[in-house]
Amino acid sequence: MFMQNFFKNQTQVFTAISIALIVFVLGFATGHQVKSDQTGTTNIVNKEGAKAVDFAPFWKAWQLINDKYVPTNSTTTERISDQARVWGAIEGMTKSLGDPYTVFFPPVQSKSFNEQISGNFEGVGMEVGIRDSILTVIAPLKGTPAYKAGVKSGDKIIKINATNTESLSADQAIALIRGKAGTVVTILVVRDGVKEPFEISITRAVIDIPTIDTEIKDDVYIIHLYNFSRISPELFRSALRSFIESGKTKLILDLRGNPGGYLDAAIDMASWFLPLGTTVVKEDFRDTKDSQVYTSKGNNVFNDNLKMVVLIDGGSASASEILAGALHENGKAKLVGTQSYGKGSVQELIPLTDDTSIKITVAKWLTPKGTSISHGGLTPDVVIKLDEEAFKKGTDNQINKAIEILGQ
Repeated sequence: MFMQNFFKNQTQVFTAISIALIVFVLGFATGHQVKSDQTGTTNIVNKEGAKAVDFAPFWKAWQLINDKYVPTNSTTTERISDQARVWGAIEGMTKSLGDPYTVFFPPVQSKSFNEQISGNFEGVGMEVGIRDSILTVIAPLKGTPAYKAGVKSGDKIIKINATNTESLSADQAIALIRGKAGTVVTILVVRDGVKEPFEISITRAVIDIPTIDTEIKDDVYIIHLYNFSRISPELFRSALRSFIESGKTKLILDLRGNPGGYLDAAIDMASWFLPLGTTVVKEDFRDTKDSQVYTSKGNNVFNDNLKMVVLIDGGSASASEILAGALHENGKAKLVGTQSYGKGSVQELIPLTDDTSIKITVAKWLTPKGTSISHGGLTPDVVIKLDEEAFKKGTDNQINKAIEILGQ
């Protein structure tokens, strides 16, 4: 996974969590207060004073483990530390939300995750996520080892080397898939239309993230955009300049297999097509007063002669869906292809202690008309599946359909 989408780093939240204070910390974090009744039962109460949570079962389970648990793991007979149990409790709490993007990082995983989002990396070059509780490929990046090995959007990964993925978060899976260049990782894949699971062995490499390609076909200018990195807006501007200089009036923006990236990049790109102040995307927080509307910067260099199609598929996620949704709902482009992935949420990476952190979903993206991107993604105006066999022989039926539509 070459980047995590839309993180907002918060520099200081908690500096320590002790066992004695865990109930207070949890209460503070959720906006509730902690009170104890006369029996000694610890409860969390909401601001109106009504009892919300009884923590007595938690402490009873804690004490039962202290009093009775006997380690039976063949690799160790040592008692698990109290601190490790605190981390386990927090991890269980995040898993109970049923949100694959909200994850607790204990010390080792926290260090690894921070390294992962800090630039170039060694790995296989594919974006993965949890869909219907199964580790699923969002998209392999063009030209990377995963792409060359035949990994496809929608592939379900049920095993990484010898590790079953059933209980892994996406971030834990990524940590297993990544590794030093030149080493091999083997994934067991379930693919729609293929009867049996099969293995794909991929040799890891230093990933050079592809960004953009352009071509002209049948009097139509085509921009293939592969990600929304920090350099994408500048490269996109250069591609649009070439499009204008070509004298063409028909444009295809190919976002197939584009797993997203930076929000600012999507807004910059949308601004070339939309008047100043036009809504690009809405950011919907739990507290509505924090919600934001991101609007076009008003570059809007194209007149009504522009005819545009945006290509999407199951590998088009997050920033891709924001850009496609903005252009579509503001009447600038038709959508062609298949349903997009549906990654429309915002995560914030927050430190809990000096060496632990939590990545938590804090908002969701809404299209200009208020549709939640996470609820199934975007539906094309014209649904057409890629003909895999024809594609291998050099024929892209989705591109051809888009060209046909632009010629009407």
